[in-house]
Amino acid sequence: MKSDLKKLGLKCSWEDLTEGMQIYGSMTSKEFKTGEWATVKPTLYNEKCINCLLCIPVCPDSCIATYEGTQIRGPIDYDHCKGCGICVKTCPTGALTMKGVK
Repeated sequence: MKSDLKKLGLKCSWEDLTEGMQIYGSMTSKEFKTGEWATVKPTLYNEKCINCLLCIPVCPDSCIATYEGTQIRGPIDYDHCKGCGICVKTCPTGALTMKGVK
């Protein structure tokens, strides 16, 4: 169930604290770019990738997907990747490594 914050008559944005610290609505990270604070992020080396897809289910933020209708790993969603490195630890071929963000 999605809340429409405009109906509450509040004059605050999602970043502001509300009166009584109440939570009036919910959002998902899909609507906000939550990966911008990461200091390291996974880098993919396509020549090493064997499309085993082991990195996809372990990503806690679902930042790695497959191309629709295929068994081929798609690009990494850096807008939401927080740099936890779980995908790197899972990769059996070393196709994923952690690099610093520039």
